[in-house]
Amino acid sequence: MTESVLDYMTRLGRSAREASRVLARASTAQKNRALQAAARALDAARDELVAANEQDLAQGRANGLDAAMLDRLALTPKVIDSMIEGLRQVAALPDPIGEIRDMRYMPSGIQVGKMRVPLGVVGIIYESRPNVTIDAASLCLKSGNATILRGGSEAIHSNRAIARCIAQGLLEAELPAASVQVVETADRAAVGALIAMPEYVDVIVPRGGKGLIERISRDARVPVIKHLDGICHVYIDVAADPQKAIRIADNAKTQRFAPCNTMETLLVHQAIAAEVLPPLAAIYRDKGVELRGCAATRALLGADVLEATEQDWATEYNAPILSIRLVDSLDAAIEHINRYGSQHTDAIVTENFTDARRFLTEVDSSSVMVNASTRFADGFEYGLGAEIGISTDKLHARGPVGLEGLTSEKYVVLGDGHIRT
Repeated sequence: MTESVLDYMTRLGRSAREASRVLARASTAQKNRALQAAARALDAARDELVAANEQDLAQGRANGLDAAMLDRLALTPKVIDSMIEGLRQVAALPDPIGEIRDMRYMPSGIQVGKMRVPLGVVGIIYESRPNVTIDAASLCLKSGNATILRGGSEAIHSNRAIARCIAQGLLEAELPAASVQVVETADRAAVGALIAMPEYVDVIVPRGGKGLIERISRDARVPVIKHLDGICHVYIDVAADPQKAIRIADNAKTQRFAPCNTMETLLVHQAIAAEVLPPLAAIYRDKGVELRGCAATRALLGADVLEATEQDWATEYNAPILSIRLVDSLDAAIEHINRYGSQHTDAIVTENFTDARRFLTEVDSSSVMVNASTRFADGFEYGLGAEIGISTDKLHARGPVGLEGLTSEKYVVLGDGHIRT
């Protein structure tokens, strides 16, 4: 009799729960051995990884995937290098599990403190990017969590090849194979099952398009760490260094178009616009970026700038399209960001310390930057080794979610025969 999707997912969930109990007590050295062995396995399997990925790319092209999606899907030598480096970086990070803090004596004589512990089983649902398989597996493993990975059907061959390398690492470290499980079926019912198993899964992390994340957030019976949009802004202040501003605004938009930390709206103080916008517009045009602007922007840059609509300010393009708005003050810039932004990543370019501090304090986003490109909002760049996702929630984890975001704390109490009277 053929196993149903529900039975299959239940089996994965049960195995993950059992593995999580082993991982919770695994030593740091054992977890690091698994990560280093997986890195070696990836390095040795480059040809296999590229061949599997080419199957996915060929299918993607046949199915009409756009250039941005194919870019996310590709396992280039540089991406494989980054995956290997990510595993090694996570292995080198301090292990948060078992750390005890804030131990203090109470008037009764007991000691009370907090110990950092794994969440348990983490379910990750993601699209396109097969490198997420490594990022998620490495962070969950180091933080003592079992994980169930459900990648997109468009990357299924790549994810299976990567999973074999992870399995090799677990085997060499004598950790349960179920510590990291990649869902083998492309049936969408697998997602519905995964998000509705609180007895086996402790948290869900969705990584993908807005539609996927809205569905997960609506239907999940398991807590979700999420972000819906990456509507990121750069604000060029009246006190900006023009050369810094041009360099940052160029990089924030054009270094890559698809990631969630790419700038979608450029805000410019009207007093500096004539100095920075024309050279920026020339750069954008050379790189094929479509510009949409407010009336003042169009008057300054010319008729080829399309008129920006209300919808443009609230849109994540993931494409070579940029909205530009001139503002008359820092207050107007902050108001625009807090109204239209997605609480992901926003940056100010300024040499004015007071403006910088106000921006950091008043912009309500998970990452707020001064004189730096929004493209730095990334777990790897933040020194987390990798990230499991970026959270724009305010509870539990916010911003790039690394090892600490995959843990919780419990109270520990030490006594010596103490009783309450």
